[in-house]
Amino acid sequence: MLVLGLIAAGAAGLILYSTPEGLGLSDDSIGYIAGARSILDGQGYREAWLTSNGPVTHFPPGFSAVLALVGLSGLDPLRGARFLNSLLFGANAFMLGIIGWRMTRSQTAGVVLALLFAVNASLFNAHAVAMSEPLYIFFSLAAFLTFSNYFGVQQLAVASDSELSDKWLIVTGIFTAFAYLTRYAGLALLATFLVALILLQDTLRKKLASTGTFLASVIPFLIGWAIRNMIVADNATNRTMVYHPLTAENIETGIYNISEFLIPVETWRRALIQIPNFFLVVSAVIAIVLLVWLAGKGLKKLLQPASERAEILSFTNGLYIFGYLASIFLTMLFFDAATKFKLRILSPVYVSLLVLLVLLGHWAWQNRSIVLRGLIVLATISIIGLSAYDTSTFVTKLHKGGQGYASFKWYDSEAMDFLSQLPEGTRIYTNQPGPVYLYTGRPTYVLPDRVDGVTGQERERYAEGVQALHEDVLSGNAVLALFKFGSEDEEVQSVYMDLAEGLYLGHSSRGDKIYTAYP
Repeated sequence: MLVLGLIAAGAAGLILYSTPEGLGLSDDSIGYIAGARSILDGQGYREAWLTSNGPVTHFPPGFSAVLALVGLSGLDPLRGARFLNSLLFGANAFMLGIIGWRMTRSQTAGVVLALLFAVNASLFNAHAVAMSEPLYIFFSLAAFLTFSNYFGVQQLAVASDSELSDKWLIVTGIFTAFAYLTRYAGLALLATFLVALILLQDTLRKKLASTGTFLASVIPFLIGWAIRNMIVADNATNRTMVYHPLTAENIETGIYNISEFLIPVETWRRALIQIPNFFLVVSAVIAIVLLVWLAGKGLKKLLQPASERAEILSFTNGLYIFGYLASIFLTMLFFDAATKFKLRILSPVYVSLLVLLVLLGHWAWQNRSIVLRGLIVLATISIIGLSAYDTSTFVTKLHKGGQGYASFKWYDSEAMDFLSQLPEGTRIYTNQPGPVYLYTGRPTYVLPDRVDGVTGQERERYAEGVQALHEDVLSGNAVLALFKFGSEDEEVQSVYMDLAEGLYLGHSSRGDKIYTAYP
């Protein structure tokens, strides 16, 4: 425990050291922060970064709610996110150490798993940005642990422990609900535990009773959030079922991010990625091996109830990988075309893969072959060492300046200064509503667009929207702020040209342009 505590403290300190100017910021980050500020102001969970200030339904409230709790101390959510994610990085490392120890009954395996997590560059970067993934991973790991406790108490076969066993299952359901309220992908966690209960329970009575108890502890939270959304916004999650195929660009993004996780040395990664479909094949092989292992363990218990039960923590993490990926694919194909295979999306899968990697190493160690054990020690030291070196390069880079909208390019922006000095009440239309809200303190209006980023379909009345914007700007009551003008792709740039046509260029700096009425 002492060693795990030191690893956790070191992980938390690493995030704090790497982010002296705050966590990295993206559009979603600012949405979470604005939502937390809105909650603190007593307005509820709302889109405070937009003039409409409508209720938020696209993002679940978990991360913003926790930021608001931190904010009760007087710390603004923008700064509070840094301390929250640093604590979560340490806490997640600690819980993984516990998972490794319980899974293998080896303290060494637990320490190795905690270290693998703490020095992994991909997972470090996921915690160095103000996003919901660290909190989601925290609730997921907590759910895995309590689910393991449920079966552990059940295996004691003591009648008086039946009620205690159910309590662990109820707590698992609550953590699962919290994960869902942090990210909608938490439905994959729900599906994982349901499948595990059906496969691993000995009798039909236990299968029905346990799934009923679990669902009863999860569903009220899900229904409660859905009812709130229907009341305030007439939709459950701000998503519509529309088919939109995966793009080649999205697939390439996913393959590149997977390569960063698998190969911690940049020069090696660049060489291997030149081999056609190398990382795609490696990913497919890993998936097939895992699927065969899961099928063997799960189906054997299902068909032969008296047989030995699979180790819970490793089995549920394996199931979760497929459940999570299935939910992401379905989201991309039918519910949200804007979702991409970015690091934040893939990070929960990386955590489960590390758990299974340690299980594999422990299984090989049990072989008792001196040669094999020597190779395992060498591989462990090499992976941890190379990962630590890879992470150190990111730590050095991040310590010098913020990422994304936390960069000096934004907080030293002349365009932001121009917008800040506009008369009170001037309406701001912009392609960057998040950072404008963050650095000027003013909510903004979104721009008309030809294509809906969520559904991938063309928007109606685009021309009318452009005309209305022009009239508002030319009246002198509004401005149009276009950032990174000229650096977007051809389709986006054509929209910018439509919006800017006929307006007066009142400010231009570093590719940022602000259009006003003619002087």
